[in-house]
Amino acid sequence: MADLFSGFETRRIRGDGVDIHLRIGGAGAPLVLLHGYPQTHATWHRVAPELARHFTVVVPDLRGYGDSEAPADDQAHTVYSKRAMAKDIAAVMTGLGFDRFSVLGHDRGARVAYRLGLDLPDRVERLGIIEVVPTGEMWRAFNADMALGTYHWPFLAQPAPLPERLIGSDPDFYLEWTLKSWTKAKSLDAFDPEALAAYRIAFRQEARVAAVCADYRAGATTDRALDEADLAAGRRISAPLHFLWADGGFPSRTGDPLGLWRKWATDVTGSQVVSGHFAQEENPEGVLSAFVPFFEGASG
Repeated sequence: MADLFSGFETRRIRGDGVDIHLRIGGAGAPLVLLHGYPQTHATWHRVAPELARHFTVVVPDLRGYGDSEAPADDQAHTVYSKRAMAKDIAAVMTGLGFDRFSVLGHDRGARVAYRLGLDLPDRVERLGIIEVVPTGEMWRAFNADMALGTYHWPFLAQPAPLPERLIGSDPDFYLEWTLKSWTKAKSLDAFDPEALAAYRIAFRQEARVAAVCADYRAGATTDRALDEADLAAGRRISAPLHFLWADGGFPSRTGDPLGLWRKWATDVTGSQVVSGHFAQEENPEGVLSAFVPFFEGASG
């Protein structure tokens, strides 16, 4: 996969009790790219090289994903909470020598990103969100159409080992069905073969599938409770936040996704891109045009 990240160095750095695998490249203000489900850091390969012309780009695998350590879940589903994952990223950036940094997150990585903005506001310079609305808002938006399109939320959150056993019976089929069904073209053609191979390798590992399910169990319990407590207390993200959603993605089905983010942050801008859910792979130019100017506001 080195060819996908030409010029980037590979490292393994201690997070909050787990080892985090990452790539780092470029120069300038620090920018962290956080991937989502069902992927790894490889999802950023079409935008990371260009971003590295402007920033020092750090591209980790979240705990449990890719080549990062995959600890066992706990009964309260805190191990894979976005708070725990956010602490990993903060620890990694401290280890790299960065006190403050900007973050761009997609899917689950975007949930880690906004949790960083809520829990550790002094660390986050600017915050980019791709293709999610806050967890509680997503659950509240569930109706028949949403439930059919995002069936994986309640499915992966079912008690172990139900989803793990079902996915494990044919992991390639499950992964590929998920990926292609969330693209605008309903095709795997959106994905580079080398990146797709990395996703397959991860999903063939029992520990990775267990981590994915633990991630969604946290989303249905711990993450949701933390978000609702912040909302009730009136806590809001203070860092400037730019939200990018796809015309063929999930947030567009919530009615007013940009309006939802304005409940959670004090300085919100937004834009839409022509894409399915995986904008950084389906329309990298659209992602770059939205976020390079936004993050340059931090480096300037």
